[in-house]
Amino acid sequence: MSPAATPSSYSITVRLHTSPDHAVVGQVATKIAEQGGIVTAIDVADSRHDRLVVDVTCSGFDSAHSDELVAAVEQVEGVKVHKVSDRTFLLHLGGKIEVRSKVPLRTRDDLSMAYTPGVGRVSSAIAEQPEDARRLTIKGNTVAVVTDGSAVLGLGNIGPEAAMPVMEGKAALFKRFADIDAWPICLASQDPDEIVRAVELIAPGFGGINLEDIAAPQCFEIERRLRESLDIPVFHDDQHGTAIVVLAALRNALRVVDKDLSTARIVVSGAGAAGTAIVTLLMAAGAQDVVMYDREGCLSRDDDSLPPAKAELATWTNPRQVRGDLQAGLDGADVFIGVSAPGILKADWIRDDMAENPIVFALANPDPEIDPGEAAPFAAVVASGRSDYPNQINNVLAFPGVFRGLLDADAEDVTIEMLIRAADAIAGVVTDEELNASFIIPSVFHSDVTDAVATAIAGDGKSASDGGGATPRSKGRGSAGARVSSPSDADAIEQVGTTP
Repeated sequence: MSPAATPSSYSITVRLHTSPDHAVVGQVATKIAEQGGIVTAIDVADSRHDRLVVDVTCSGFDSAHSDELVAAVEQVEGVKVHKVSDRTFLLHLGGKIEVRSKVPLRTRDDLSMAYTPGVGRVSSAIAEQPEDARRLTIKGNTVAVVTDGSAVLGLGNIGPEAAMPVMEGKAALFKRFADIDAWPICLASQDPDEIVRAVELIAPGFGGINLEDIAAPQCFEIERRLRESLDIPVFHDDQHGTAIVVLAALRNALRVVDKDLSTARIVVSGAGAAGTAIVTLLMAAGAQDVVMYDREGCLSRDDDSLPPAKAELATWTNPRQVRGDLQAGLDGADVFIGVSAPGILKADWIRDDMAENPIVFALANPDPEIDPGEAAPFAAVVASGRSDYPNQINNVLAFPGVFRGLLDADAEDVTIEMLIRAADAIAGVVTDEELNASFIIPSVFHSDVTDAVATAIAGDGKSASDGGGATPRSKGRGSAGARVSSPSDADAIEQVGTTP
């Protein structure tokens, strides 16, 4: 199976015209099984004295395998393939989200309150007290999911139209897991100035901004500038959502192997948006020995050839000044976290170079740094982004609860302290009785996750200076503690205590 594939994502329904012999249907199922397919449903759509119309739903490994299954079915005597439907594409027809009215619009009286003339009274009240927009409009429960299509999943720079299905899916997850109304905003520009201005212009209609699938290093600048200019929280999920879930999983993985974050040697492969955010949060949470690896090798402060962004990372990571390739960085390492490229981690490096009871998080999407099955014999704990192995690192564990907490607290900003509390909340959902090497992170469908994260983000109502959570709007900007930022913002690095 392709590492990125799951059976449901390549599910097809084949409509067959067959002779009125039910044994033929059994032969079809046998052919599909012989080719490695999985039959999930067989339905008779129509029955006549001279033929049957049968819908066979089955799953393949990828598109090519699905084509092979159809070809095998065509070989069955007495069978004609009438139509093949890709169930994933069918699910997306017409989009995955919609707008519905929350109020009845059945009578003239309903219209006079929901729209003119009654709505004018509400608009006038908001004009006098703009903060009431959160209470009297959808603003208080609405998030903009903003992308420029420059770094979509593992597909790269595919543009705003092609990014739309992913952003729709994100909006659907917001609704499903946190009852938040989110809307895809796919911008036809990859110019940071234009993106920032566009988001600033639409911000009055939203209670929060979720930046999504914007390539580094532009994503750092865009997030920083929007945080400075807007009075609603801005959260880049590819950075901070990933970092929250990684920290949560690592907390529990270290418990499994009886190691401590402050003394663990950690190697992070990939110095892009996700890797930078992961390192920032790990070090804010207490990690001391983190080595970053990228195309230039292990980033070290005595390497004058590094580009500016990576040179800055090197100034506050790699305290032992490790140099060389990934294998050199892994010498004695307790933890490997990959957000980089497929196939770069070798199983024998885990066995021969890493410390006893190593932890491996191979998170590259769509193909991981090492197949989890290859890492499992040599690592004490293995996690990946895949759903067909234990310990899936999935951002949906974080972002719905994060925004639920931010919106409920009328927060203006997101802080490092909030993200650490969110990670600890996710980790805490796994009880001592449940914790083991194959269960370090809860399921995305665990009923406690969103509430736990939202409560952690909102805190207990205290101001940040008192050690509390999200700051109410009346507190003003700057009172919510250290803002989440990329390490290119030196002031933010100092605030979260990651500068050596």
